[in-house]
Amino acid sequence: MGIFGLFTKNKKETLDKGLEKTKSSVFDKLARAVVGKSKVDDDVLDNLEEVLITSDVGVDTTLKIIRRIQERVARDKYVSTSELNGILRDETASLLAENNSDDNDNWDLPTDHTPYVILVVGVNGVGKTTTIGKLAWQFKHAGKKVYLGAADTFRAAAVEQLCIWGERVGVPVVKQQMGSDPASVAFDTLNSAKANGADVVLIDTAGRLHNKIGLMNELKKIKDVMKKVFPQAPDEVMLVLDGSTGQNAFEQARQFAAVTKITSLAITKLDGTAKGGVVIGISDQLKVPVKYIGLGEGVEDLQLFNKRQFVDSLFGA
Repeated sequence: MGIFGLFTKNKKETLDKGLEKTKSSVFDKLARAVVGKSKVDDDVLDNLEEVLITSDVGVDTTLKIIRRIQERVARDKYVSTSELNGILRDETASLLAENNSDDNDNWDLPTDHTPYVILVVGVNGVGKTTTIGKLAWQFKHAGKKVYLGAADTFRAAAVEQLCIWGERVGVPVVKQQMGSDPASVAFDTLNSAKANGADVVLIDTAGRLHNKIGLMNELKKIKDVMKKVFPQAPDEVMLVLDGSTGQNAFEQARQFAAVTKITSLAITKLDGTAKGGVVIGISDQLKVPVKYIGLGEGVEDLQLFNKRQFVDSLFGA
């Protein structure tokens, strides 16, 4: 059983509850979209387009989904409105599959090397440090030795928050004085992890987007010093986004993708918003897999993303 397979109890129940606001909003809009209609026609598709866009799926991704449904309708000649939900689920899941969003509930660490190094990026306030803490908890409870690096040296609150998580989870946090070189913190963290046989290292970074060149140079420097300790590092560059911000999360994703290669996404705060459709749009537009979704405050509410379950919860199984 993989690491996150240990924490899948009641996963679907948590997912359904976490997406309840989005699901209710989508269902209300879908009901209005098909009212008085027995079959899917141009009017229904126009209404469906509006439903998806207003659910923060995004214009480009919405048009892709609509085209797929149009092709299905044209092929099958007659599609009743009662079939629309099932078709919408199928086509959305198919689109996510093309974006490498795997259904891997039992993901585990690679066995060919240790430690597995995750560089975590994202603007302030998206839940970046909390996501690191929750991941550290899940790795620790799977029996892995975890090290955290406080490389957001420009905000005292960020270092303090990471230290609180480290104490809560029971994992060491490597830090330096405020204003220290973030790359130096990353270097020290990896050296400590190497000396102590760590399995996983998570590095927190500064969440600034006001200067793209500065951010790009900083992340490049961090990566370069990491490779001096472990040539393969980082194994993963994870971008954390706040799902409740809807289209603003799209823009943040685009800006980060412009300055560094993103290999995975963690989308947080989906339980408090009706904008859960943003998960579909971001995955489609960035062609980067969504790996984790945050569905509540608890440490077990950070789940591995399962596209089929997500779509079933969003549009009704």
